[in-house]
Amino acid sequence: MAHLLIKFGGGLITDKGKLMSVDYNAIDKLSAMTRQLLDEGHIVTIVHGAGSFGHLKAKEWKLALGADEAILSEQNHAVSEVRADMILLNSIICDSLNKHGVETNSHPPSTWASETGPEFIGNIDRFTNSSSQIVNVTFGDVVDCRAPKHFGILSGDDLMVRIGKEISDISHAIFLLGDTEGVLSAPPDNPDAALIDIWHRGDQVMGRHDSEMDVTGGIFLKVRSAELIAEVVEDVWLIDGRKPKRVLQLVESKATIGTRVTI
Repeated sequence: MAHLLIKFGGGLITDKGKLMSVDYNAIDKLSAMTRQLLDEGHIVTIVHGAGSFGHLKAKEWKLALGADEAILSEQNHAVSEVRADMILLNSIICDSLNKHGVETNSHPPSTWASETGPEFIGNIDRFTNSSSQIVNVTFGDVVDCRAPKHFGILSGDDLMVRIGKEISDISHAIFLLGDTEGVLSAPPDNPDAALIDIWHRGDQVMGRHDSEMDVTGGIFLKVRSAELIAEVVEDVWLIDGRKPKRVLQLVESKATIGTRVTI
């Protein structure tokens, strides 16, 4: 039996460039995968990204930087909006899981976590499974911070780090990507880009971070987060989430197409 910690990337479940645009087909495929993993006796914990439900408004109002007195009223409104939008996205994902017979327990970070980065404040024991058939779900969110910042963005990747390192029975930590098979040697639109099968901590890669849409660090944060998790979890992978059968293949045969991150 494996305990899989799986990140549904925001670029996989939404169109990051189009405000609040959901990819229902991708979500349903992920739900079917989750159901199959449970049927095979495994435990699943899910973290999902914000995609176009969080990044665009957060970027517009500089929420990742914290309070700015010049636009604080607008920022406070945006904080409330993004939190509501994330609850909506989470409900769409949980509804899809429920339709596939998966019982879920949702944990909105704004209700139990504060501060940002992998050292954020919050009790991770809530992700200790009381039942192998209940899937705990959490997501990137706007959380409260100490003054003078007051609020900030807690990334789903930082949630992955804390859960991966603090829940002792996690056997696999898998980041599902929306536009690539794993970590590439160059940006995906470069014809010379090749898949890096194994990434060792400290490796370097040429890349590009789309700061116009992404406020949490993109692929670079995912790789850094995966490196931290690999300190305690043996199987840490970045995989093409458009092909969820690769997760099933990984669990069954201990290998698949993607990037394995090791120390």
